Amino acid sequence: VQLQAFGGGLVQAGGSLRLSCAASGRTFGSYNMGWFRQAPGKEREFVAVVNKYGGSTYYADSVKGRFTISRDSAKNTVYLQMNSLKPEDTALYYCAAMGGSYYYTDLTRYNYWGQGTLVTVSS
Repeated sequence: VQLQAFGGGLVQAGGSLRLSCAASGRTFGSYNMGWFRQAPGKEREFVAVVNKYGGSTYYADSVKGRFTISRDSAKNTVYLQMNSLKPEDTALYYCAAMGGSYYYTDLTRYNYWGQGTLVTVSS
């Protein structure tokens, strides 16, 4: 599956952005979909995941209550709605896909990655 993430940009603290990740290739519905991010000088970290059926989600503590992950099977797209953004949310955001019956927060479990989209939150 090929993934393309977009929707990043510059936003003030407290603002909102919605990231999208369009999937093409093999069956989108076969994959659990995750979002990760990497800030300058830091390791890539887990942000959120939605299972392949769309009925189960999981979030990093740092974004819980502010970010919402969802998927639209008709459009082969996964979204990350980000509200109440903080300067510490500034990072390159990646979408990723993994097969199987269970989802994980470990990035090594993910087989396919998008190119990343940059989110910058100003204070």
